[in-house]
Amino acid sequence: MALVGEIIIVIGLIFMSLGVIGIFKFRNFYPRLLVTCKIDTVGTITVLIGVMVKHGFSFFSLRILLLLGLILIVSPMVTYIIARFAYMSGHKLEGKTGKAKTNDDLTE
Repeated sequence: MALVGEIIIVIGLIFMSLGVIGIFKFRNFYPRLLVTCKIDTVGTITVLIGVMVKHGFSFFSLRILLLLGLILIVSPMVTYIIARFAYMSGHKLEGKTGKAKTNDDLTE
């Protein structure tokens, strides 16, 4: 079980590392924020599941499971709050008009 847990932890760390590199692909704030939220949530959950598998199922695993639940609830809310305050403070959206691109804009 320890080997399986370590493999899951390494997969989570690789996901986080590639995600950090992938952040630089985007030029604007909002897509970077979205990718950062996904990296944070999925990478952390994968690492914590690996730790839970590595240490076996015990009271420690129950605490990690509680932590996983909190991460699933809090991380998207924090990302929403950051995006909302950035929008309210006047941070511009992508595009020339400040609106989201439609299918008509993509065909031209």
